[in-house]
Amino acid sequence: MSDIVYDELRTMRHSCSHILAQAVKHLYPDTKLAIGPAIDNGFYYDFDCAGKPFTAEDFDAIEAEMKSIIKANLRIERFTLPRAEALELMKDEPYKLELINDLPEGEEISFYRQGDFTDLCAGPHVAYTKKVKAFKLTSATGAYWRGDSNRKMLTRIYGTAFFTKEELDAYLAAQEEAKKRDHNRLGRELGYFTTVDVVGQGLPILLPKGARVVQLMQRWIEDLEESLGCILTKTPLMAKRDLYQISGHWDHYLDGMFIIGDPNDETKDCFALRPMTCPFQYQVYLNEKRSYRDLPMRLTETSTLFRNEDSGEMHGLIRVRQFTISEGHYILRPDQLEEEFKGCLELAKYCLDTVGLLEDCTFRFSQWDPANPKNKYEGTPEQWEEAQSIMGRILDHLGVEYTVGIDEAAFYGPKLDIQYHNVYGKEDTLVTIQIDLLLAKRFGMEYTDSDNTSKTPYIIHRTSLGCYERTLAYLIEKYAGALPLWLMPEQVRILPIADRHNDYAFACRDALRKAGFRVTVDTRSEKIGYKIREAQLEKIPYMLVLGDEEAQNGTYAVRSRKDGNLGTVDPAAFLERITVERDTKAKG
Repeated sequence: MSDIVYDELRTMRHSCSHILAQAVKHLYPDTKLAIGPAIDNGFYYDFDCAGKPFTAEDFDAIEAEMKSIIKANLRIERFTLPRAEALELMKDEPYKLELINDLPEGEEISFYRQGDFTDLCAGPHVAYTKKVKAFKLTSATGAYWRGDSNRKMLTRIYGTAFFTKEELDAYLAAQEEAKKRDHNRLGRELGYFTTVDVVGQGLPILLPKGARVVQLMQRWIEDLEESLGCILTKTPLMAKRDLYQISGHWDHYLDGMFIIGDPNDETKDCFALRPMTCPFQYQVYLNEKRSYRDLPMRLTETSTLFRNEDSGEMHGLIRVRQFTISEGHYILRPDQLEEEFKGCLELAKYCLDTVGLLEDCTFRFSQWDPANPKNKYEGTPEQWEEAQSIMGRILDHLGVEYTVGIDEAAFYGPKLDIQYHNVYGKEDTLVTIQIDLLLAKRFGMEYTDSDNTSKTPYIIHRTSLGCYERTLAYLIEKYAGALPLWLMPEQVRILPIADRHNDYAFACRDALRKAGFRVTVDTRSEKIGYKIREAQLEKIPYMLVLGDEEAQNGTYAVRSRKDGNLGTVDPAAFLERITVERDTKAKG
């Protein structure tokens, strides 16, 4: 889709959000209006309902009123007003009044009118309501006013619109497929994780299947990192405020931390659960004097982290308040920076490719915002220009195709974010690689160079596979629950047809377990067809159906999740097949 067509589509969707608001005001006049922008896959509008919040049950009536407004072909006109007149016009809309009062003095205040409906808006819009074509309201959720959990919870109605009914139908069909793959539903159905109200939002419990997959990924990553010369550390899950004050997190990240004690009482110790591992791992470096010969020092850790995410941002395993990450900090000389950055990028790409996610990833060069230096970022403009110039040269030299994200940097340095979209198109970060020229100095980290002078090292913050919970979520969605053999918590299920076949079934299980496979035997008194269907629903890669013939001849009747019925197979041939599939980490 060209940029021009995309802009036209967003304009139409924005106008559709106004038509939605007009329809709601017609049907529910006491409703108060908040905001209604176009978004990547449609639009939404936030409402303060006078009665109960809107639900999908209200959509038929609202859509019918929207169609009437579109059919009337109302002209959509822009006009501006001075501040006093704008406030008078919106006197019955408290959220609009707040937005107007937040506008700088002298800024133009624009409105759009369509028939009996007027809304505060910067635009643009289509000229007539009939320009809005195929549309559909898709969901209703809660949303805090201005994203602030301390403000009122509003009702957000989402919808989408396209130029043609065929495009809309194709989108809705894709959304239905996305629902089938949504890890938040499928992961629960397949028994990978659950959430419990008394435990808390954003604190998922990994069930045995999910715990096994995370363990498999963690062991693989730790062994891989060791082979690359990384040094394993294990550091505390919390620290006193003093540590975070040195690192700068206390000033720049306090709202995102879980605090134990009074953060404002300097007379008593105050602790915080760690939102990242870097200031802890630096203590390993600082434990003794370092020489240029010690560098690069690649410190890695399987880190459990805690971040106080807004409740409205929680989603299954993708955005949580406690998570585990493959985290590393490379402490190095300036002349080692490009080679080590390249190694971090190659490691991340290898890991993501192995699990099957790389092909759908994009790369973002996340930079600081010079207009927001004091509140969010450490360092001077000169230091940021140096760090970003170095990183830009490295990315260009490595041939990385990336977009630029302004105001997406960490507070101490620019980063390369490897981005991924969930089944609904929402983007999150899987892996980050960050260049840091600031924090080593804050911690007094030095090394003795070859000329016997003290130097301050550079630091690379990096993840190899990223957050294990988020990766598990994306794997469930990518493979619709049918994970590759090497990651499946149960790889083979043996299905004896009758009780007399159980002894052979357990002997087969023991042989496969000895070869390192995860195998179970289904001895329930159920018909074999029922057992097969249940194993298929659970996405088991291989089933061995064992009856009189198999027990007598010492063979397997094999069913493959991917290839269907493979017929009678010799045990040695079957073992060779699954061994190759496992050891090569085949994607399936």
